[in-house]
Amino acid sequence: MKDQVLDQMDLERERGITIKMQPVRMKHEEDGKNYIINLIDTPGHIDFAYEVSRALNAVEGVVLLVDSTQGVQAQTLSTLAMAREQKCVIIPVLSKIDSPYARIEEVSDEIVKLTGCSLEEIIHTSGKTGEGAGELITALIDRVPAPKEESKSEPRALIFDFDYSNHRGIIVFCRLFDGSIKKGDQLFFKEAKKSFIAQEVGVFIPKEVPADSLSHGEIGYIVTGIKEPGIVSVGDTVGKKDGKLPSLPGYEAVHPVVWASVYPEGQDDLPALRQALEKLQLTDSSLSFEEEASGVLGRGFRCGFLGMLHLEIITERLRREFDLSLVVTMPTITYEVTNKKGEKVIVYTPSKFPDHGDIESVREPWVLVTLITTPDTLNGILKLLHEHEAIVGDTMTFGDGRIQIAAEMPLRELMRGFFDRIKSVSSGYASLSYEILPMRDADVVRLDVLIAEESVPAFTRIISKRRAQEEAEKFVEKLHKVLPRQQFVTKIQAQAMGRILSSKSLSAFKKDVTGHLYGGDITRKMKLIQKQKKGKKKALAHARVNIPQEVFMNMIKGENS
Repeated sequence: MKDQVLDQMDLERERGITIKMQPVRMKHEEDGKNYIINLIDTPGHIDFAYEVSRALNAVEGVVLLVDSTQGVQAQTLSTLAMAREQKCVIIPVLSKIDSPYARIEEVSDEIVKLTGCSLEEIIHTSGKTGEGAGELITALIDRVPAPKEESKSEPRALIFDFDYSNHRGIIVFCRLFDGSIKKGDQLFFKEAKKSFIAQEVGVFIPKEVPADSLSHGEIGYIVTGIKEPGIVSVGDTVGKKDGKLPSLPGYEAVHPVVWASVYPEGQDDLPALRQALEKLQLTDSSLSFEEEASGVLGRGFRCGFLGMLHLEIITERLRREFDLSLVVTMPTITYEVTNKKGEKVIVYTPSKFPDHGDIESVREPWVLVTLITTPDTLNGILKLLHEHEAIVGDTMTFGDGRIQIAAEMPLRELMRGFFDRIKSVSSGYASLSYEILPMRDADVVRLDVLIAEESVPAFTRIISKRRAQEEAEKFVEKLHKVLPRQQFVTKIQAQAMGRILSSKSLSAFKKDVTGHLYGGDITRKMKLIQKQKKGKKKALAHARVNIPQEVFMNMIKGENS
């Protein structure tokens, strides 16, 4: 045994969050009857909303766990809405009631207002002391209905997660809705159109334990033996190849929301980085990547992520699990650009964004943001929302002295340090969740950075047109501080909309070529100075600025902080 048994990753235990979905099976005896309870511990963060929706589709009921010291969080609202869509039975539970900071009455009122339940229906629990655990299990048995089987003729199972083993290949985590599956059965992924043989089936108690078979209503695993990425995906249906039953509803192909380039600090690590990304993709179908090259940073990979937390987790796993030193560029989003010829182009890297004169219109994704905060931080948060181009909607009181704010804003603004600034303004008390909205018209421009009149693609960014001047000045000023001096005067410029918005000159190295002379005529000194001028003029004609790796790393770190 260890603390946080279901949190398998060190990252999960350190941060106190769930990243990887974890199913577990409980056997329970009550009033002389034996019960089997299938549980799934799901992530709470909105980046993993699709995976959570599939897990909710795999169960009949949910435990709505609310921390009595924190109260209802913004993420709770979005997950609860999904549970209601799936028509799950909702069991409200208050946790950490043993804490001296527990606000049991106030948070109970919040839960009543949120779910419409009575105060008597809320179960008070403590994971530390075990109080309320028995009452919760009894509530699960009494309130959640047993699974119903639609067809006994053929098996049909919903994949809500999967893992990878070097020896056994991909292991799918699934819920059986119909029939039964046993070792050796010939099975078929209905969306991926791929056949495989079940090499092993079993259940989670809480580790993987082989079983003779899986029958309807059970949650378990199937060892597929498949070792190729991109075949298995969350939401797919496992069944018979020639089966008559259709796929289970709700499947969606997952599309990246945020893009960032990942480069190894040393080019010798490129094969290791490729191999690491391939291994992570075998356990995370939502991660996508393709190789790209930068004239300065060398070769790396353009990666697609579900959101900022997903990006953070993947890069952290690359560093920890594969011992890689990485350079991660400023994250960007996808833009839909219509050019003057009426052609639509999907752009997901700033350097490929068309020139200002070639653009007819640009569209970008927006998000609906839900914030829960305290009244004393409301003014600071509203000001911050205005700075990030948000359209503030309904504001309502929520529970005891808390306020819920709904706002719509561009996704690019959410990534511009919004999470950190919200935590700073609210002293860590505000919670935030968001959902992706359809694309809208965008007023953005491409900001190019020129060094010695040569564009540097690694510094190119897409920014709001109204902030173009401010961003240009800030970037040039920062680059002026970190760029080493050259043998000649170096111009640093930021350009957008066909004109230079900011410019600064970096003075050249100065060498006193007359320092070794003593005595003699002044003409000797003048000759040496003129010779130095000619040399500098000649060097300027063939000037190429050498930008060290540290400069790029300093600029990227500065943007991400």
